[in-house]
Amino acid sequence: MGIKKFRPTSPGRRGMTGYTFEEITRAKPERALVAPLSKKAGRNAYGRVTVRHRGGGHARKYRLIDFRRDKLGVPARVAAIEYDPNRSARIALLNYADGEKRYILAPLGLKVGNTVVSDKNSVEISVGNATQLANMPLGTLVHNVELYPGKGGQLVRAAGTSAQVLAKEGAFVTLRMPSTEMRLVRKECMATIGQVGNVEHSNIKLGKAGRKRWLGWRPTIRGSAMTPRDHPHGGGEGRSPIGMPGPKSPWGWYTLGRKTRQNKSTDKYIVRRRSSGR
Repeated sequence: MGIKKFRPTSPGRRGMTGYTFEEITRAKPERALVAPLSKKAGRNAYGRVTVRHRGGGHARKYRLIDFRRDKLGVPARVAAIEYDPNRSARIALLNYADGEKRYILAPLGLKVGNTVVSDKNSVEISVGNATQLANMPLGTLVHNVELYPGKGGQLVRAAGTSAQVLAKEGAFVTLRMPSTEMRLVRKECMATIGQVGNVEHSNIKLGKAGRKRWLGWRPTIRGSAMTPRDHPHGGGEGRSPIGMPGPKSPWGWYTLGRKTRQNKSTDKYIVRRRSSGR
């Protein structure tokens, strides 16, 4: 995948970068694998905003992705590499030998015409194959990792990410996550071999505010530009300092160095915390 630069014909175009889409082989998605997707605008089931700065954006349809990889022992041919507006990674359309079609996350190096297979037993260690972590050699890069056997991959799904198998002991496998956290995952959990594709995603520069709006993001306002009732940093005459030892969130808790992890029940599975300390 390549990155293209634009000529600075306007302030928004200056420095803007985009995709070349050279890896995309099909423009329209498989009709049977598409579902409607309604806008949420950051609201929960009660209609209350729980995620700020969301709303608008281009209309999307959801691609049904096979995160479980539970079609065991049936080989599949990669029919196409497609764009997915709902994620940073590309997706691959698989045609199984029995006629079924499914989408998976497209790993780096997967090409049209390649054959992939998933099985709970040992499989060939090649890009796109899926098996249990117990069957992975040490040092293998994996993605789409399950946390609970049979639930489907929940970890390491963003573009360019991968986890590495470091050790096996008892019922668990130690993985080094993209955040540098080292975590224990049950050996029965499935994972896909390889690194997620579209590795240049982090190098994209949007260039203008409108492009951010197309993605469904609304403007973010500085706390110091608000009133005291809207933000702890608000108020004052002119450009005044925040007036406290450190910056706070809109809800009053200090933000620098604050640990945001809440799930204490799974702390026992973390061998080493990620470097940021959160």
